[in-house]
Amino acid sequence: MALAIIFPGQGSQAVGMGRELAEAFPAARAVYEAVDEALGERLSALIWDGPIETLTLTQNAQPALMATSLAVMAALKEGFGVDVTAAKCVAGHSLGEYSALAAAGALSVHDAAKLLRLRGLSMQKAVPVGEGAMAAILGAEEAQVQKAVEVGSAAGVVQIANDNAPGQIVISGAKAAVEVAIEAAKADGIRKAMLLPVSAPFHCALMQPAADAMAEALKTATINTPKVPVVTNVSAGLVTDPETIRAQLVEQVTGRVRWRESVIFMAGEGGIDRFAEAGAGKVLSGMLKRTVDGAEGTPLNTPADLETFAVSLKGNG
Repeated sequence: MALAIIFPGQGSQAVGMGRELAEAFPAARAVYEAVDEALGERLSALIWDGPIETLTLTQNAQPALMATSLAVMAALKEGFGVDVTAAKCVAGHSLGEYSALAAAGALSVHDAAKLLRLRGLSMQKAVPVGEGAMAAILGAEEAQVQKAVEVGSAAGVVQIANDNAPGQIVISGAKAAVEVAIEAAKADGIRKAMLLPVSAPFHCALMQPAADAMAEALKTATINTPKVPVVTNVSAGLVTDPETIRAQLVEQVTGRVRWRESVIFMAGEGGIDRFAEAGAGKVLSGMLKRTVDGAEGTPLNTPADLETFAVSLKGNG
């Protein structure tokens, strides 16, 4: 049995996430306290009590999801003696890459929280509200989506932002260009293309101001060699070198999230036959099933999930 631990990205947030873990495990509560301290505010109160509209703001959702993922890892270690070294590799979807790096010891919780707060704020500021857009293109091959993107490019910046799973691709860019790409996709017979309710066009060239802000912040951030390799969004391959990690975290802001390729790499060349989704929700577990035949993710959200998972690991060991 070869395990990968994967960490969710924006969209998985929910009011109350991680509360049970913090109540049951002091180590999990300590993660939330460390994030509160790093940010100089009680983000934990917003995570557990809402409102969801404020939690969903990019600058809040990003550190909140990271805190919840790391609370899962802390609870696993404290309660069941399972740490990140049980995995052959780790990976995270977009902001989840920071969770993966922190879980693997490459970033401190303090630095990950501060970097994600900056990342969220700078992404939001990069494009005035209403000028950018993202759209989901469903049931299409990558080549079809690329063709629609090329048509849309005549109206402005638009590119593939997330290659999530077979038949689930997200495009991002200037609103007018995204709308032209949607119409081109529909004209090409793609069954579903729709705007997403997001506040900024993530993972496209319009995010360059945010990439510049992250480059500046990451210059002085301490990045250690991770305890296990990280499959990064930019490379869809294994990375352990701290300077490569630093460069790819900058590139990731404007670059494509190559999640489908990352999963295929982990299941194929990486030899992974088991995935655990540490954090809020089960979005990544759903994508796994669509990407690799027989692949199944185990969402780790509650103390009961953790116990069942830890027992199953010992059974395999």
